[in-house]
Amino acid sequence: MKFAVIGGTGLIGSQVVKDLNAAGHEAVPHSQSTGVDVISGQGLNEAVAGADVLVNLTNSPTFDEASLTFFQTSMDNLLAAGRKGGIRHFVILSIVGVDQVPELDYYRAKALQEDILTAGPVPYSIVRATQFMEFMDAVLSWTADGDTVRLPATPIQPIASEDVAKAVAEVAAGAPLNGIHNVAGPEVFPLDELGRITLSHKGDNRTVVTDPAAGMFAAVKGDVLTDMDAHLAPTHYTDWLS
Repeated sequence: MKFAVIGGTGLIGSQVVKDLNAAGHEAVPHSQSTGVDVISGQGLNEAVAGADVLVNLTNSPTFDEASLTFFQTSMDNLLAAGRKGGIRHFVILSIVGVDQVPELDYYRAKALQEDILTAGPVPYSIVRATQFMEFMDAVLSWTADGDTVRLPATPIQPIASEDVAKAVAEVAAGAPLNGIHNVAGPEVFPLDELGRITLSHKGDNRTVVTDPAAGMFAAVKGDVLTDMDAHLAPTHYTDWLS
């Protein structure tokens, strides 16, 4: 099969392209660097022409309210190009629990992306993943102040991007689910404890202070970002750190 992977040069996209090609498919990466713009629509028709499956792994450049406009416009343009090109399967990557955190603009935007896809004319699959292990450094930086990092005890189930990419590639190569496939890491940690593990491994002497009001994940109630009933990926966080 032929796959048009939009956002195919990024962290997840580049690995999805590699996995699909290794499985004997033809996966072509597209991004702004290759002349494809999901907001203006430039190059989209050409990117999806002749493809059987459209995989959209683009992401909003911001996490604020502007992300709603990004996903609305990009999905409208991609669905139009997919319909014109005769795409038979449209796949996106989303977030476990994304519809349970309306307080966060970015999560509302990703939920909107899902809604646009499910209401569209193309058979689809949604892969929801838990938080990427690769993002922990960024999470730590958001609330770092001198020798202190403030983090809430929000339950997090970190997953390696490699495992996310494999799940996306497998779903994309299969029949449309017209539904959601959840994938998650094998362990759940309180975010503050995950921060301590990360800093200790790096030999970083900063102190993690548990603060229920600190950072983006402070808005998350309960354990909605975890799912032990999901397909559990094999990579453990401490092994990934090593």
